[in-house]
Amino acid sequence: MGIPVFILAGLLVHFVFLVSIFDIYFSSPLVHGMTPQQTPLPPPARRLVLFVADGLRADSLYELDGNNTSHAPYLRGILENNGSWGISHTRVPTESRPGHVALIAGFYEDVSAVAKGWKENPVEFDSVFNESKYTWSWGSPDILPMFAKGATGDHVYTFCYTAESEDFGAQDASKLDTWVFDHVKSFFNSSRSNQTLFSALNEEKVVLFMHLLGIDTNGHAHRPNSREYKENIRKVDEGVKEIASMLESFYGNDGKTAFILTSDHGMTDWGSHGAGHPSETLTPLIVWGAGVNYPQKVTSQFFEDNFLKEWKLENLKRLDVNQADIAPLMASLIGVPFPLNSVGTLPLEYLNNSAHFKAESMFTNAVQVLEQFKVKMNQKKATTLSFLFTPFKPLSDSEQINFLRKTRLYIQQQKYDEAVSLCKTLINLALEGLSYYHTYDRLFLGLSIAMGFMGWTTYVILVIVKTHTNLTKTVQSSDKESAALLYGFAFVGMMITFFLLIQTSPWTYYIYCLLPVPVWYAVMRELHVIQNLTANLWSLPISQSLGFILISILGIEILVFSFFYRATLTVGLLVFAGWPVITQLWVQAKTTTLIWTVLCALLALFPLMPVVGREPNIPLVIAAGLLTLLISGFSLASSCKSENKYRNNEDMKVHFYQMLSIALSTYVVSNTHNSLKNKQGLPVFNQIISWTTLVSSSVLPLLSPTFLFQRLFSILLSLMATYLLLSTGYEALFPLVLSGLMFVWIHMEQEALQHYGLSLKPKLAVFNFAYATDITQFRQLHLDDIRRSFFFVFFIVTAFFGTGNIASVNSFDPASVYCFLTVFSPFMMGGLLLLKVVIPFVLVSCAFEAVQVTTQLSSKSLFLIVLVISDIMALTCTKKLMAEFHVNALFLFG
Repeated sequence: MGIPVFILAGLLVHFVFLVSIFDIYFSSPLVHGMTPQQTPLPPPARRLVLFVADGLRADSLYELDGNNTSHAPYLRGILENNGSWGISHTRVPTESRPGHVALIAGFYEDVSAVAKGWKENPVEFDSVFNESKYTWSWGSPDILPMFAKGATGDHVYTFCYTAESEDFGAQDASKLDTWVFDHVKSFFNSSRSNQTLFSALNEEKVVLFMHLLGIDTNGHAHRPNSREYKENIRKVDEGVKEIASMLESFYGNDGKTAFILTSDHGMTDWGSHGAGHPSETLTPLIVWGAGVNYPQKVTSQFFEDNFLKEWKLENLKRLDVNQADIAPLMASLIGVPFPLNSVGTLPLEYLNNSAHFKAESMFTNAVQVLEQFKVKMNQKKATTLSFLFTPFKPLSDSEQINFLRKTRLYIQQQKYDEAVSLCKTLINLALEGLSYYHTYDRLFLGLSIAMGFMGWTTYVILVIVKTHTNLTKTVQSSDKESAALLYGFAFVGMMITFFLLIQTSPWTYYIYCLLPVPVWYAVMRELHVIQNLTANLWSLPISQSLGFILISILGIEILVFSFFYRATLTVGLLVFAGWPVITQLWVQAKTTTLIWTVLCALLALFPLMPVVGREPNIPLVIAAGLLTLLISGFSLASSCKSENKYRNNEDMKVHFYQMLSIALSTYVVSNTHNSLKNKQGLPVFNQIISWTTLVSSSVLPLLSPTFLFQRLFSILLSLMATYLLLSTGYEALFPLVLSGLMFVWIHMEQEALQHYGLSLKPKLAVFNFAYATDITQFRQLHLDDIRRSFFFVFFIVTAFFGTGNIASVNSFDPASVYCFLTVFSPFMMGGLLLLKVVIPFVLVSCAFEAVQVTTQLSSKSLFLIVLVISDIMALTCTKKLMAEFHVNALFLFG
């Protein structure tokens, strides 16, 4: 296989592997084709008012301050005297769009929505708004349009402020909520002179939705424990009180208005959300008005948390729900069909209605969920051969009929409690069945992908052994053997294709199932390499072979566990610190070994620190900037004295400009922090400097001297200027320590080469990237090169996870991008945060390239070893990730 073909094949295999994870594990759970289900009895309310306080934590609303007074006295009075309350439990990802979809549509968002910035609809879905006769909504342009866009007909109306209003650096973010309340009042006042609008507002099945973003914005900018966040809660409380009073007056106190106040997600103490911390998943729910139960007094109630005593609400019954349960509650209150894709269970304890109404509502809920199950089952049955199809036995056709017949009979006999109990059982079974059919092919497809990926990894190992070592001899296969092998695998491919064809499987199944065929064919063509490699391994002492295998397994496991436990990196770095002692390298390079050990120990401290963003510390960022300036000054002085002086004034200018960028970045970070703290917004000058620095950081290193360490140091200075602008605390020191270790690593690898009779140490000082590398000087791979490649992979993982877990959405603080922009822009902010992650990665990659060239190895040989290590990690890590996601109800939709 030629190099271009090999590269294309590798890209294809890895692309398929990456896409398959989303296609197999994160495909949309939604189905279409169900029949709308509506409670046959008249509803208690003609209209519903939904307040969603974005980013409002349950404890922030329910807790009392030091004077035993509530931050929201009106809402506190409601839950104590007029309505029911509880906690709404959200699911990961705790973001605004998934939260609102769960609230209003009743299902948990699939991961494909992230590609749309949580704004557009990747798949069509039904919602309470769509089922209503009219819905008017006010609030953020990031939330409202998605429900209007997905609605059938022209009955969902939106009123949004401009996207530029969502400014984290604004003087008062609560103005977003004030805008909503003022426009609602103005809207109802204008309706008195507009007969058409007045008549529409007086229809039944009307929804009024107010999205209140100020609390979330203040939480991001100032943290949930700040005065601004709590003051915003007070303003929302006052606004809700005014709106409720105005609506009661507008409708003549007809008692036909139901009110719900909740939140889409909470927020961590450090002002972020997206993951599954209780502060993010526990949101308030207060319901009052038409058809809603009054507060229920209790003497005792048990919950695993201790919030009731803290909130002084232990004597009022707490009614917890899942977030998706709120959609059927809203539908039941105003008598609209339950959203077709809802997986929520109607929380009956919130309803103040007859037992007959509750039983009929639960029956409607059960039939609506069962409809989804039946569609999903029929879809899977249509793409599976009848003798291979395994149905979900607890809900066979006969069982479904039996459930529905018994429930209807109980209702007719007025055995409402029994009917409700049966409905809840049916809903739970239908949800289990939905999950069963949604994951029906998961094992089959997962095994196919694993087979393909294992085959690819095996093939790469054989290529390494064949082309970059002296372990094998070239053997020419006979034409008959090659033809037989080709025909054999072609036959297997045809059988797989025929099997998928008669099942009318999706086209992606063909890719996943056929991928292993050519990959394993390529492996079997190298059978002689496998035989030679096996013979060489058997010739080694058993203890040596077993030791190598055990060390390799341990190394891979450390890398994999670091994805879940950052402290694992600390263990690895401490082992690295002792590497020169174990290999006796310290004898020939005591000073270098000492510096290596100290820097390894320093870098090992970072994974033990809190995730970035939790404890902002601008003085540390400033200190990192000043330390960088000091180091660059010493470097400049040292370079001027050494033999490798800057060759012209242009090189000197580049270095000075980079120092100026560092100084300006340090100033901008400090000044921007103070400006935002004083609520003066982001200064335009600071914004210009930040973007200019970002652009110049990719250009300046290309203008620097081409000597090894001068070029690497120039890259560090340019990237450090940008990294400072994206830092909020101790992480600003991370690239400095990491780069220091990388420089020493280059020297240590030169020391390691002496084991093979080579000594290239004198060349490092004058090594010049401007001259082409002599490929004839490249040597074959040695066992120690595996260790060299493992070091690179470990440093890459450290670069990613050293200051935070990038797999967690809430590891990042939006304050990291405030030097560049403060107006909410998910893609722009995400891009800048991604750049922050990539910068340490680039530093490690540059050092590895230097190691590769200075140790006389071809980039292809080391790259292939790195590829094998990464692929083995991917297989192991994916298995562990999927196991963890299963435990947590599959990460997104459960």
